[in-house]
Amino acid sequence: MAQYETIRAGRAGARTLAIDEGLRAHMNKVYGLMSVGMVLTAAAAWAIGGLTVTTDPTNAVAQIGASRYLTELGAMLYTSPLKWLVMFLPLIMVFAFGAMINRISSAGAQLFFYTFAAAMGVSISWIFAVYTGFSIVQTFLVTAIAFAGLSLWGYTTKKDISGWGSFLIMGVIGLIVASIVNIFLASTAMQFAISAIGLLIFAGLTAYDTQRIKNTYLEHAHHGDAEWLAKSAIMGALNLYLDFINMFMFLLQFLGNRE
Repeated sequence: MAQYETIRAGRAGARTLAIDEGLRAHMNKVYGLMSVGMVLTAAAAWAIGGLTVTTDPTNAVAQIGASRYLTELGAMLYTSPLKWLVMFLPLIMVFAFGAMINRISSAGAQLFFYTFAAAMGVSISWIFAVYTGFSIVQTFLVTAIAFAGLSLWGYTTKKDISGWGSFLIMGVIGLIVASIVNIFLASTAMQFAISAIGLLIFAGLTAYDTQRIKNTYLEHAHHGDAEWLAKSAIMGALNLYLDFINMFMFLLQFLGNRE
């Protein structure tokens, strides 16, 4: 009997070890995919930003600063009706991704995520026309430090924060509506409030999403469905990517130095 109990305990320990190793690999994949997405976003934003802003007035369409001008591409992306497509395309892609994730392969989902990350870079490229390059880099580093701390806490805490989900999602919906309204109102006070509240919401979502990714893996790891796990990692990477990008954009409202 004692021998049987020893064998059973050994098997249970082996399963636990396998799950722990699988979770580590799963989280590494999530953060890896997210990092690649961030690189694509930064590269697209920097490239488009360089093509839309110039210091040469002879090739400019409109002046936006003491010695900074919009190129023809910049005027098309930021001042023509095309700006609405550039602005809302990432949001449309997020909803489309959620609707089609169960019908496409993990390879297709990964390609879609990378395409979305590049589109997001184009959408936020306007920051290079408004803020100094140094303040953008500085804000990115501050965001990275805050994100790492919040995500680590969400991963290691024993506290169940799943109850935050519905409250935070309602907050995100409210932010989207308020942001759209403020596009037309152009209220500085309202923008400040949106940025402050948005920063708190996405800070909470960073910890919440990290714990949810971890718990989702632990709940489904024993199924051994490699395709599902691959898609789960991509969706996890998308959620954390969105948390990071939104924290960065809201922080930029406070830390960014305008040209």
